[in-house]
Amino acid sequence: MPPVIRIDELTKDYKVGFWRSRPYRALDRLSLEIAEGEVFGFLGPNGAGKTTTLKLLMQLIFPTRGGAEILGRPLGDVQARQRIGFLPENPSFYDYLTAEELLNYFGQLFGYAPAERGRRVAALLDRVGIGAERRLQLRKFSKGMIQRVGIAQALLNDPEVIFLDEPMSGLDPLGRRDVRNLILELRDQGRTVFFSSHILADAEALCSRVAVVANGRLAAAGRLSEILAFQVRGWDLVMDTIRPDVLERVRPVVRRATEISAGRYSLEVPLEQPPDRLLAELVAEGATLVSLTPIRDTLEDFFVRRVAEAGAGARAEEAARARD
Repeated sequence: MPPVIRIDELTKDYKVGFWRSRPYRALDRLSLEIAEGEVFGFLGPNGAGKTTTLKLLMQLIFPTRGGAEILGRPLGDVQARQRIGFLPENPSFYDYLTAEELLNYFGQLFGYAPAERGRRVAALLDRVGIGAERRLQLRKFSKGMIQRVGIAQALLNDPEVIFLDEPMSGLDPLGRRDVRNLILELRDQGRTVFFSSHILADAEALCSRVAVVANGRLAAAGRLSEILAFQVRGWDLVMDTIRPDVLERVRPVVRRATEISAGRYSLEVPLEQPPDRLLAELVAEGATLVSLTPIRDTLEDFFVRRVAEAGAGARAEEAARARD
């Protein structure tokens, strides 16, 4: 099955500087393929090239070289654009309209009849948690409420492919949970979701595959299980009702003992020390098991490491060009 999104050597240069402009490469030869039904996370720090990529895919700006296809059609194809939804970063709408009026306006652009527009608008505003506020002017909305309206407009045309640029921006914890649930619903419906984020916990909770970009370059891509490799570095053993004398006896075999509350400790057990043996000893002394968790590299660990590697590589290339 062909990919729903194909990005091939996508590159974007800008001219920077006033008197003597020089090229600045915001995106450098990005190539990716995203399959139908995937939730694909596009991760990177601020300035990494995430928003540039999405603007290129939406043809808000145009590439220096390279190209892309969405739904098997070149960028800008009208039939393909009718089948996609897009939430920009920091959306800005006509703020003297109400949420209902705004979505009705977009529904007219898609050619929906009045009855169908009303049905879609009401259902989507309900889905994103906009209640009676839908009749207020948008200039009275908080940033998080504007973000919810933006998500609703991205779904108004029932798209097959949804592009979301920092969809959790400005949302409180409940709002983030609602958006995560919505993205999973879209996945279960067979839709493809491509979202950029620097909130790594959301990517870990949602994505089947991710790409990490840094300094405009692809640092890594793949399934989370492949990237994280489930490398266990040790065990986090949380026990309750540990007596002080028992704690002192087991200290030599643990890396760290952190008191959580009276009698409750988090014990970091090294990989070479079988946790079941220590657990049995503590239980025999009257302690109670709370949890046993493997200590692994997280997506954040990987993210920070790859960003640092990409930055070091870019600096080495610049130094080599300067010598030449």
